[in-house]
Amino acid sequence: MSTPILELRDVEAGYGPFRALFGVSLEVGHGEAVALVGANGAGKTTLARAASGLLTPTAGTVLVDGAEVGRGGPSAWRFVRAGVVHAPEGRSVLASLTVEENLALSFHRAFGRSGLAGALERAYELFPRLGERRTQVAGTLSGGEQRMLSLGRVLVESPRLLIADELSLGLAPMVVDQVFETLSQIRGAGTALLIVEQQVGHALELCDRAAVLEHGLITWQGPTSEAGAVLESRLFETATTELK
Repeated sequence: MSTPILELRDVEAGYGPFRALFGVSLEVGHGEAVALVGANGAGKTTLARAASGLLTPTAGTVLVDGAEVGRGGPSAWRFVRAGVVHAPEGRSVLASLTVEENLALSFHRAFGRSGLAGALERAYELFPRLGERRTQVAGTLSGGEQRMLSLGRVLVESPRLLIADELSLGLAPMVVDQVFETLSQIRGAGTALLIVEQQVGHALELCDRAAVLEHGLITWQGPTSEAGAVLESRLFETATTELK
């Protein structure tokens, strides 16, 4: 078997005295798409942050291509250098700059002056709405447009692995469809995906495997074809427990 692009081994993490993850192990293979699903407060965002170097685990190991990169303090730059990109929940745009200025600021660092025009063109191909709004100040965009802008800033760089955290949060169904269609395109181009979602329909349709996170523990992993029945069972068990 080939070495996974991302592997978490017995990872524990939290914030001060609060522990959010308890011995979590998870793999994402090259070109694979994995959905991480669970209720609010299950620890999904904490796992995403630990998997991209934004949060240092208190125990366990995070590896990219078999090499440990997550130990010894903040290490997000090491993950980025290895081709791992994190699209966090929320909009993450520079509100006072235009759409094109937001994009150019990111692309100039990644592609230099000579590659800037091509990178902008690629962003507008991925999200045509951004092309229509290129001179508009980012803070005046709709929530869905701001989400497209934050994604456009990272997807044009064709990451080897994209960790996408709650992409559907607060977006209209039509915008969610557009975002997941773009994810399907970049996956077709070879990017591996770790999709962190509470709304599971789109994630299960896009992904090969799913992992269920409950109270900081992965309680089930398997093919997405089986995930729907597992999640329904979990919801039934939770409802039954609450009624007792």
